[in-house]
Amino acid sequence: MSAPETNYPAGENQNKQVAKRQKKATYWAVLFQATTIVAIIALGALVYNIVNGCFGYVLLESRVHPKELVNESVEWQDQSDEQLIAMLESHMSKGLNRRYTKEMPWNERARADLESLVVERVIRDKVEQSWDLKESLFHADEIRAVAAEEPDMRLEFRSWVSTHFLTSPQSSKPLKAGIRAAILGSFMTILVTIVFAFPIGVGAAIYLEEYAKATKLNYFIQTNINNLAGVPSIIYGILGLAVFVRGMEPITSGAAFGMVDATTASGRTILAAGLTLGLLVLPLLIINGQEALRAVPGRLREASLGLGATKWQTIWHHVLPRAMPGVLTGAILSISRALGETAPLVVVGASTFIAKDPTSIFSKFTTLPVQVYQWTSRPQPEFRHLAAAAILVLLVMLLSLNASAIIMRNRFRKNL
Repeated sequence: MSAPETNYPAGENQNKQVAKRQKKATYWAVLFQATTIVAIIALGALVYNIVNGCFGYVLLESRVHPKELVNESVEWQDQSDEQLIAMLESHMSKGLNRRYTKEMPWNERARADLESLVVERVIRDKVEQSWDLKESLFHADEIRAVAAEEPDMRLEFRSWVSTHFLTSPQSSKPLKAGIRAAILGSFMTILVTIVFAFPIGVGAAIYLEEYAKATKLNYFIQTNINNLAGVPSIIYGILGLAVFVRGMEPITSGAAFGMVDATTASGRTILAAGLTLGLLVLPLLIINGQEALRAVPGRLREASLGLGATKWQTIWHHVLPRAMPGVLTGAILSISRALGETAPLVVVGASTFIAKDPTSIFSKFTTLPVQVYQWTSRPQPEFRHLAAAAILVLLVMLLSLNASAIIMRNRFRKNL
């Protein structure tokens, strides 16, 4: 009986076919490697620009030069608390003295507070010129020469990311400006977003994947969820303005709960912003939740149902725990997108300048991306240094939140 004929090449043709496939595989491998290198270079350029703006020399002009505060060859930082208090009282007006004394007596203030007041109210530095890290490292001699021409000014190497920067409110003066209100606003807004969007997103994913039948209505809903994931964020901002700020003003302003504030009576609050961002990330949560549920083997459901468990018991005790790592992956992506959004928050009513910390979800607010946007629009170069510092803090916050979600995801995987 003769062997069946095949269409596979043999001999020299087979060698040519194999060589052709290997060449094609090599081509695609090089292409993918090149795209990876480009991505790494782009990420490196981003990090470089941020770090480059966070450090560098600054040329400062002081109303009272620190040399004038030297007392018996002792620098002002090394003087006693009593000497610092006397220094403040002698250089500040009587009205300003009374105001600070009314807030807290001088002798009850901490050492760090006294030093901060000396810098703010006595020395009163003003940035005349600033340089980034690259210029400070490679052109240090030229910078020192410029500073030497101004004997009344002093040159300092400054880190724009500092404890003062993290704990101070926003200010129109670069050396006094901080991001405390923006950090609190970002954290509170993301918290509202997660509390609102996560349970709704997971619940919708469970219904669409486990309960919904293949009807035209459900197909229409699924199609629109997929489309909503690609809608520009500004559209969600307009939706949030119409629904949460104007339509639900008694709730988002706190009036319905007796917590109304004259400055937030319009409903432009953290609650409205968090709900808007919740709508923004909801499609992403639903889609990732469905994919995670779909990845759970069907035989697991069949085994649970075969042993007498109800459909809900099967989902709650078997399907959902195994899908939770994938669900948390969707949560990580959602947090990343929500934390970096600016456009919808500006539409909803985020303040570009606010010096008061938010105290509740019914407070006026700003966030780090909005703060960065406000600083980059200022003409003074020192505000660009502040923007770079705020971006660095935003990246750290983002990595911290994502790391927390990744740790939770890994724990779920270990418990499976």
